[in-house]
Amino acid sequence: MYDPTHLRTFLAVAQTLSFTQAARRLGLRQSTVSQHVRRLEDAAGRQLFSRDTHSVELTEDGEAMLGFARRILEVHEQATAFFTGTRVRGRLRFGASEDFVLTRLPEILEGFRYDHPEVDLELTVELSGTLHEQLAAGKLDLVLAKRRPEDPRGDLVWRDDLVWIGAERLRLDTDRPVPLIVYPPPGITRARALEVLERQGRDWRIVCTSGSLNGLIAAARAGLGVMAHSRRLIPPGLSRLPDRAGLPDLGRIDFVLVHGRRRTAAESAANALAAAIQAGGERLRRHGA
Repeated sequence: MYDPTHLRTFLAVAQTLSFTQAARRLGLRQSTVSQHVRRLEDAAGRQLFSRDTHSVELTEDGEAMLGFARRILEVHEQATAFFTGTRVRGRLRFGASEDFVLTRLPEILEGFRYDHPEVDLELTVELSGTLHEQLAAGKLDLVLAKRRPEDPRGDLVWRDDLVWIGAERLRLDTDRPVPLIVYPPPGITRARALEVLERQGRDWRIVCTSGSLNGLIAAARAGLGVMAHSRRLIPPGLSRLPDRAGLPDLGRIDFVLVHGRRRTAAESAANALAAAIQAGGERLRRHGA
């Protein structure tokens, strides 16, 4: 009923919220992307996107299709691998940023190991900036991390707003420097927070630095200060600061999958894991148990 090609196109549009970007990512004409989406909508009998000349948004039915599409494609890939007799094997060095410590990424990795038992998976959890450096140095084969604004590389997993978060009871004094809880350099959210505060002319001071997300969360829950964080991944016990706090807008951030530039024996395994992460992408936006 649902053509896998149309489902992949639908996912690309849903992740980028742009028919133009989806076409570029898939190597298709924009008219072809529109045709695939229209045929999928015809098959479902529902409108999946609301779109005008300025924006593209998922409808309620589109949100439902998002989960179905990922699961259908995941099973489709498993069936293809089973019946073609292709076995993915080898050593795969995978890096994931600290942002995913509290998400359901472990469930996706567990499913990948079950489906590909001959892959020797090595996981590195680090700051996004550090992971990009290790990938460039050839020390990793695949990275799931935030993307620097000037870096065009990577396949978009999702785009999110960066927001200021802190303890519920925290109140900021506008006459005093903003107390910041940050990752050490080369943390991408650290750099963004300092950049927007300096652009606003707002004084700041660092009250906590930690390379561990759990360390930052502990400091924030204690009411020591504020931190820049993905809106969809706000940890339990913390909340978004209201606009009346007067902090500058942090903009949006891209979470991407980036493959190593060197062709290695791990390429097939990296492609398989990337497909599993894209297929299970919705789970990455939810906290683990």
